[in-house]
Amino acid sequence: MRPERTPQLPPRERIVDAAQALFMEQGITRVSVDAIAARATSTKMTVYRHFENKDSLVLEWLERLTESYSDVLDRLALQHPEAPREQLLGFLDFIVQDLDRAGYRGCPFTNALAELPDAEHPARQLIQTHKLRQFRRLVVLCTQLKLNEPEQIAEELTLLMEGAQVVAQNKGVEKVGERLTRMVQRRLQTAA
Repeated sequence: MRPERTPQLPPRERIVDAAQALFMEQGITRVSVDAIAARATSTKMTVYRHFENKDSLVLEWLERLTESYSDVLDRLALQHPEAPREQLLGFLDFIVQDLDRAGYRGCPFTNALAELPDAEHPARQLIQTHKLRQFRRLVVLCTQLKLNEPEQIAEELTLLMEGAQVVAQNKGVEKVGERLTRMVQRRLQTAA
């Protein structure tokens, strides 16, 4: 959320922007509806006018987040329609840029899953669907690249990217983004 943008947005958008910033900074469970209202320059009553409860706000935030990841892949497909390698490396670059961001707290989807233990929670279902859709897109790209065992390569790339997000969060290894990029490029070369 950019502070200069907040006052110009309609109330619902300000609330979602504020929730996103706070959830990314502090996690879901630590953030109160009061804090979201204050960050959105709104009131608690206005939050509840737009969202039935905090869970429905979490769900909308995650829906928008999953859409933003899908948009990255869609945009890369438009920019490089006949170049699956560039699409794949462009998505990798998107992940790496996030890893390198100051104050990185890890994958917001993984963090949300950790904070939402109920297996039937709609947000968990949404995240699982998103991760499966993302994996399938990687399989398609690996297939278009004519890699040997494209599904296995997509699994390995998924594990590398997801693992890098955890390692970047716990600061266990330096230059995670650079290392991830080298590992993915090397794996793509050996799979051809």
